[in-house]
Amino acid sequence: MKKNYFVFVVMLLCTAFAFSQGTITGKIMDGDLGGPLPGASVVVKGTTNGMAADFDGNFSITAPSNSGVLVVSYIGYITKEISFSAIGNVGKITLMPDAEALEEVVIVASVAVDRKTPVAVSTISAADIELKLGTQEFPEVLKSTPGVYATKSGGGFGDGEIRLRGFDSQNVAVMINGVPVNDMENGRVYWSNWAGLSDVTSSMQVQRGLGASKVAVPSIGGTINILSKTTDVEKGGSIFGGIGNDGYQKYGATISTGLMDNGFAATVSASKTTGEGYVDGTQFNGYNYFVNISKSINDNHKLSLTSFGAPQTHGQRQNRSSIDTYRNAESGIRFNPDWGYKNGQVTHIEDNFYHKSQTSLNHYWNINEKSILSSAVYASWGNGGGGGTAGTNTDLFKTRLGGFDQPVDLDNIVEINRENGRQGLGSEAYLRASYNNHEWFGFLSTYKNELTEDLDLLVGIDLRDYTGDHFSEVTDLLGGNYALDNDNENNPNATLQVGDKRQYHNVGNVGWQGFFAQVEYDKDKVSAFLSTAVSNTSYQRIDYFNYLDSDPDQKTDRYNFLGFSAKGGANYRLDDNHNIFGNIGYFEKAANFDGVFVGFDNENQNPDAENQKIFSAELGYGYRSDKLAANVNIYRTSWNDRTETASFNQPDGSNAVANILGVDALHQGIELDFMYKATDELTITGMASFGDWTWQNNVTDVQIFDENQNLVNTVDIYIKDLHVGDAAQTTMALGLNYEVMPKTNLIIDYNYYANFYADFDPSDRGDASTPEAWEAPDYGLFDAGLRHGFKLGEYDATVTVRMNNVFDTRYIADAQDGGNHDALTASVFYGFGRTFSLSTKIRF
Repeated sequence: MKKNYFVFVVMLLCTAFAFSQGTITGKIMDGDLGGPLPGASVVVKGTTNGMAADFDGNFSITAPSNSGVLVVSYIGYITKEISFSAIGNVGKITLMPDAEALEEVVIVASVAVDRKTPVAVSTISAADIELKLGTQEFPEVLKSTPGVYATKSGGGFGDGEIRLRGFDSQNVAVMINGVPVNDMENGRVYWSNWAGLSDVTSSMQVQRGLGASKVAVPSIGGTINILSKTTDVEKGGSIFGGIGNDGYQKYGATISTGLMDNGFAATVSASKTTGEGYVDGTQFNGYNYFVNISKSINDNHKLSLTSFGAPQTHGQRQNRSSIDTYRNAESGIRFNPDWGYKNGQVTHIEDNFYHKSQTSLNHYWNINEKSILSSAVYASWGNGGGGGTAGTNTDLFKTRLGGFDQPVDLDNIVEINRENGRQGLGSEAYLRASYNNHEWFGFLSTYKNELTEDLDLLVGIDLRDYTGDHFSEVTDLLGGNYALDNDNENNPNATLQVGDKRQYHNVGNVGWQGFFAQVEYDKDKVSAFLSTAVSNTSYQRIDYFNYLDSDPDQKTDRYNFLGFSAKGGANYRLDDNHNIFGNIGYFEKAANFDGVFVGFDNENQNPDAENQKIFSAELGYGYRSDKLAANVNIYRTSWNDRTETASFNQPDGSNAVANILGVDALHQGIELDFMYKATDELTITGMASFGDWTWQNNVTDVQIFDENQNLVNTVDIYIKDLHVGDAAQTTMALGLNYEVMPKTNLIIDYNYYANFYADFDPSDRGDASTPEAWEAPDYGLFDAGLRHGFKLGEYDATVTVRMNNVFDTRYIADAQDGGNHDALTASVFYGFGRTFSLSTKIRF
């Protein structure tokens, strides 16, 4: 089978190469700062033949004849046309910044500029995303970035997680086209909501630490900026399809009008992804849509309407297992305890289903030669949740179709519930779903004024209004007639049917008003900024189950929390090759929603919750030359009065959550990365990140709640000087990109992870003598890819073959500490073994 697959790929590549034409090569340079312009667009005029320049600005494009014109463009730069009269190298092409266009990108999306913005930054182009993603989760494309630890978590579609400098997504600002997407109540980012975004991403930038974000976003660990394709794309489109391991299939299309003579431009993209999942019982079905319509009204006004979303359903593996369990399971590391069979059909006991859409209308107004105003009004709607078990006897879900490692016997539960029904009783065990629906409306506006030739002033507002609707619902009675529920004060002793709410129903209202001002200086060799922001966060809780409709306590007052930030930095360009930078900042961030309503009710309130206090400082050095680009930086982030929400498995296997208030943490480390152009054909990349992340104090009176929001324990936790868990504190990467032949590249990447400490169960930290959490074994992974571009008739096409974890290394990617703080008692998720994908794209 493997031999046939290899022969097929080789034959396809050889056949395609026969279509290749003459090749034009060159290098695209920044006429302002002198460096390359990675991702710049190169198109043969009058054709649909185009490509993006690589990290060094180099390009190699097929021309249908020996003469013609190249159209070279880049976001924020003036488009240039270059004539050629012979096949070969056209040399360096210099693009100059287009002040007007660059303002739009930087102001709206807070994009950092190389050798100018004084922050540690890594940029991933659309070409790199397409080349390296394969069947991986979207965040995993960043895994070779310093400070990043990205995993698949339980292994379900879209369940990937990313941690930046040891901070989880609650404390990493994620923005799409300048619009924040972190959940307003808990700050988290659910990547399954954006599973199809990779199809329409023009670039992805990771700013570590303070970041360049000017809106009042608390980017403690860093900021991830995602820019979608809009009017910068050429007229045309593409169709694509791919297959992969475990029944993976993806296909879709993108089409763009380009900028028409009447000022309109539109881009539409849609795709579908399905598969069985690498992990048992994690079948998935997802869609993605993206629409952008832009209109240049005149030289001073431009409108852009963007809407996108990714509805999906997938089975999940929520519960970790011991290492011995995986070793003894028939399916090995694919073992999943959270699914079964009902009437011969796969039934997901734990699953996720969600559709989050985001729509924004942006207006760009060039007021005069010195002033620009950029505004965006946006709305987001989310609907869906995750499944689980319920009932008076959930131990029935432990009965399996054979041994411990086989699927759950749901037909057994059906028979028991049917027998109960004949006796007038309800279901002993059934399936439920926890919904987290929301409505989110916002407005962002930034005004920029050129005070002098060297000094700019930016001021803006950031307004948000969010309503989250949370409830649990019966989804399958498993043969029973009804389910009993006595948790609703307004409907006690309820007999529930499928679709009825159960256990809890509450609403969280969150308001946000942010204001910011920033001064930017850029002259000769020095660029610097000084920024300040103030924000007011308001919380209100409405509880429809714990309080009668007539009870005034059903709705709380609104509690307001004032936060602020001040940060500054400077970059000094020593010469054309060397630069140094530094930044420093202080934040006071409001506690999150659960830090104010600590008991999942309206009585245990914390209206005077302490602000979280964050101090961060960073120093860095950069080097740029024709052959080598390198960076090194050191950072220190001190976080006091931190609000931490820890999710974990209780000893009986059920899920629990702990609200940990007033904990202090220190994150510090050193990072370096480089890219070396060894030859015209070979590029070598690498990075290393060495972190030292520790808890700084012990915490008392920590409340622990079960998955139904019931208080089950109150404990003290002793964690002082223990390492922060759930992310590898040491990471390294080395990559090779070799051009085997024109438009054919072989990519090999190696990633190494060490000093990975298990996350801990707060209820198991009640003794000051408790040792360090278990440290998982170090591991390294090899990934490889091969891409070939060719002509398919008059169209440009590419074929990409990708294999992740080439040597099928077995490794632990996620762990929770056990009672003895060792490998024997730890609960883990193994990472995926060897996976592959084969995809093709045809551009027109």
